[in-house]
Amino acid sequence: MQGVLAQLTWFVALLQQEGEEAVARQGGILGALEDAGTWFIGLFQAGADVFVGFVTGIIPLVIVLLTAFYTIVNLVGEQRVNRAAQFAAGNVLTRYSLLPLLAVFFLTNPMAYTFGRFLEEKYKPAFYDSAVSFVHPPLGLFPHVNPAELFVWLGVARGLQQLDLPLGPLAVRYLLAGLVVIFIRGLVTQFMTAFLARRQGVEL
Repeated sequence: MQGVLAQLTWFVALLQQEGEEAVARQGGILGALEDAGTWFIGLFQAGADVFVGFVTGIIPLVIVLLTAFYTIVNLVGEQRVNRAAQFAAGNVLTRYSLLPLLAVFFLTNPMAYTFGRFLEEKYKPAFYDSAVSFVHPPLGLFPHVNPAELFVWLGVARGLQQLDLPLGPLAVRYLLAGLVVIFIRGLVTQFMTAFLARRQGVEL
């Protein structure tokens, strides 16, 4: 009888030990799931914090800038803006620098591309390439031009903010680098358009 009791005691102890090990293993899995859940919620919490920062910071700034620049356009007059655009479309130096700058500054993205109406058909692809490439570089100085994609500038500026460096010099250099890039892109696209048109026998 004592042998049977000893075996039962041993069996119960074995079951208890295996149960504790199983609980420990389960705790490890549950712990990993809890960590994953915490990270997942934390990701959305970080997004919510950024959104709150936008609502209290950049969004009012963009609204005020949009209001100010639409007021400027109305005061200057749409006809004067159009005349300036026609002047800028007149030669290759201003066609892929000043014209995209005026278009993006006054009309913002995506209305900026409508300034292509002042150009001959053969120049429109190159103008579009210049204008679409210029909707990011001015964001440091003029966030109203493309508020939907402010994250591009904010991502660039974040590193400087963490180092407590001023953003003004970077914003100016970003804008100037953008002007150089869009001018080069405009020239290259104009050449490519003419080359492909000749190759395919298209009259421009």
